[in-house]
Amino acid sequence: MEGKTGLVAGVANRNSIAWSIAQRLAAEGARVVFSYQGERLRGRVEALVGELEGDHLLLPCDATSDQEIDILFREIESQCGGLDFLVHSIAFANKEDIAGHFVNTSREGFRLAHDVSAYTLVGLARGAAPLMERNGGGSIIALTYLGSERVVPNYNVMGVAKASLEASVRYLAADLGPRGIRVNALSPGPISTLAARGIAGFSEMLKAVADRAPMRRNTDPAEVADASLFLLSDMGRGITGELIHIDGGFHIVGM
Repeated sequence: MEGKTGLVAGVANRNSIAWSIAQRLAAEGARVVFSYQGERLRGRVEALVGELEGDHLLLPCDATSDQEIDILFREIESQCGGLDFLVHSIAFANKEDIAGHFVNTSREGFRLAHDVSAYTLVGLARGAAPLMERNGGGSIIALTYLGSERVVPNYNVMGVAKASLEASVRYLAADLGPRGIRVNALSPGPISTLAARGIAGFSEMLKAVADRAPMRRNTDPAEVADASLFLLSDMGRGITGELIHIDGGFHIVGM
């Protein structure tokens, strides 16, 4: 990744999958631009970025605001010129719309989950595309989960939003491919992040995967980082519109 610059959106703390990915990319020589939402998160992300070697950037952006996305990419253009990759690791749903029954999802909760978890990919990809074209192309990845394909207890509207995210990946891949930009999704098994711990019964999810996955263990964040490196680098240059599971094979198990 020497000489490459990219944006990582979605680092909340040390346990974030996005942080594992960013560390791996930086270790391979990439310059990473970190976006954060609000001053509450700035201190946490700033402390993490300070641990990395190299010249990295920290910029504010609420990805649900088109205005803030525009400002973000103007700043990236000013300080970096072009862009080579984008990591989307943003998701949110109201707690009351995840717990209980999906049929009880509120209209506003449904809209919010899709706006934050799916549409932000579209907005960021639209902003990144011209800067990637300037560099001769680029690669975008989004983080999803098996709850988009199968019913997972207490995932509910987030699963539906992740299905929207995965469909967006395919349509973006078709739109941006002629411009030399690849778009893919990674679907890790459950990992103990800040967001995941808000899901009721999360510890049971971890145990179910470790008990039933062909590899009989949970997913290591470093495995997600390695797969991200593959897709974001020239090694993945022939792959776009794909969904790659990193879950020890859990997604193939029927019973």
